[in-house]
Amino acid sequence: MRIQLLSSLFLFSFGSYLYRVSSQPEHASFPPRGWNTYDSFCWIISEEDFLQSVGIISQRLKPYGYEYAVVDYLWYRKNVPGAYPDSLGFDVIDEWGRLIPDPNRWPSSKNRKGFTEVAQKVHSMGLKFGIHVMRGLSRQAYDANTLILDTATGGAYEESGRQWRAKDIGIKERACAWMSHGFMSVNTKLGAGRAFLRSLYEQYAEWGVDFVKHDCVFGDDLDVDEITFVSEVLQKLNRPILYSLSPGTSVTPTMAKDISGLVNMYRVTGDDWDTWGDVAAHFDVSRDFAAANKIGAKGLLGRSWPDLDMLPLGWVTDPGSNRGPYRTSNLNLNEQKTQMTLWAMARSPLMFGGDVRKLDETTYSLITNPFILEINSFSTNNKEFPYATGTKGSTYKTMAHSQGSRRCLEEVGKSHTQFLGFTSCNHPKVNGWSIEALDQDLDQICWKENMGSHEPLCLYKQKTRLASDERLIYNEGELHLFASDGMEFCLDASPRHKRTSRELKSGSFSPCRSDANQMWELNNNGSLVSSYSGLCATVKSTDANVGSSRVRSWIATGRKGEIYVALFNLNSEKTVISATISDLTKALPGRSLNATSCHGTEVWSGKDFGKIKDSISMEVEMHGCALFVLNCP
Repeated sequence: MRIQLLSSLFLFSFGSYLYRVSSQPEHASFPPRGWNTYDSFCWIISEEDFLQSVGIISQRLKPYGYEYAVVDYLWYRKNVPGAYPDSLGFDVIDEWGRLIPDPNRWPSSKNRKGFTEVAQKVHSMGLKFGIHVMRGLSRQAYDANTLILDTATGGAYEESGRQWRAKDIGIKERACAWMSHGFMSVNTKLGAGRAFLRSLYEQYAEWGVDFVKHDCVFGDDLDVDEITFVSEVLQKLNRPILYSLSPGTSVTPTMAKDISGLVNMYRVTGDDWDTWGDVAAHFDVSRDFAAANKIGAKGLLGRSWPDLDMLPLGWVTDPGSNRGPYRTSNLNLNEQKTQMTLWAMARSPLMFGGDVRKLDETTYSLITNPFILEINSFSTNNKEFPYATGTKGSTYKTMAHSQGSRRCLEEVGKSHTQFLGFTSCNHPKVNGWSIEALDQDLDQICWKENMGSHEPLCLYKQKTRLASDERLIYNEGELHLFASDGMEFCLDASPRHKRTSRELKSGSFSPCRSDANQMWELNNNGSLVSSYSGLCATVKSTDANVGSSRVRSWIATGRKGEIYVALFNLNSEKTVISATISDLTKALPGRSLNATSCHGTEVWSGKDFGKIKDSISMEVEMHGCALFVLNCP
């Protein structure tokens, strides 16, 4: 009865929230919420399936604030034999090299209409329309060497007495690492490069797009120049477009510092799929971004939100597949509750990924839970609570390993592990590299900063350039870094496949080739800089007994002064998790709870704990959680 009553109150208050959002010009005042096609359809969704889904969202999810309907990647690719995520030659482009919807899957796009009619239908159902886009220029447009559109004149872009084409602006050696046959960066220092990007986003606005998910420009694939220019273009449009970045492999708060103010949401992990390892991988990164005060920080024309990725619940497909939804999520109910609770406490955008046409009641009740949505929209002081304790839980440490045919740099001792990672070169701890000659042809580049008694992590550089190998082309100061003195594999700045959240965030190696993803510069200050992303390589050390606790907790405060406490059991067995009221006071400066008692309820069980004076405690299922609502006068 208590939960039903709160549900009706929430809908009333949430209606007020929608009114406030619509009456304010601020972008993303609250974490965006909606549906994305990727988890259920991968790239093969059609106009018919999309609009059918939008109709259901309008009826069942819109009342709960799910307002965006987003078409994920490759809406421009022909769904024919031989086409797959990294295939070449199957995209539909216009005479200016701009991608347009595949008319066979999106028939309303014929006669140069693009997504105009789809957007109008989405808007007529009270929702907002979004699309996924990739970095820069498509390889197909580059190969066709299309002219560049100047939107100011309506004709070809001209400068210095000539017309400019795709091959003038495309940077082929800076292809997207995990879709190398698909897209490459453009030179934003050129007027023609900026004109091309401007023509893309002005076209999206003309179609009626409200949300853009920009891929392969952040994390390991960082392209600050493109993000900055796109943000400038979006600010000048007469149509508000929410700006989202994806994915976020290896993202740190330091890296996000220069980006978060340019966008409205940005991924901070690799792709999240329906495995427990993926869910568990989000605890550390969400903690770090909360501690850095990035939740709801200043963003593009409003606020920005660290994004933990979509919710792969209900009826889904497989990553990178050529098939639509065909199976249920692999997460059990406890794991799904843990995911929803963490996403809410961290105030991540909530983008449901399952097939809404087969939305079962259990999944529906999870993604529309009134407490979860209230916390996600309105809570404050959100952070990890470090004082919770667990009993009967095991204390072993698990580690997920990268998949795919590549080598990972990982040196493991009995109690010490070193990982090669990448971060912003503004970070104070990136200058730990030094070089030493091994012989007349080979140098050794080692990380020696803060290694103590441990052996340094080393890479190798050949002094004599491989001039006889046409694959290896060097610019001044650039070098390849080899995994060993065998010199068969070179260090990649970004992995050559899309990583999931649980995959090890460590440097990867693949056969040496001539592209910016494998080019590095060693500066005199001891920094090792990627020519692909501009990020710096660092080495992180982890002792085996660090982070071995498999109990985590978060805390937040509500609009009416209530306190939310989430207890998470990452163990593989039931664990009793406890937190004392006095420790809650430590986490909430200004709140004195020692001389009072709190009234507590637990959301997922519906149990009323009555008055609580000293502590809260509950036996939590394996991979499950408890979510307490405390009212403390």
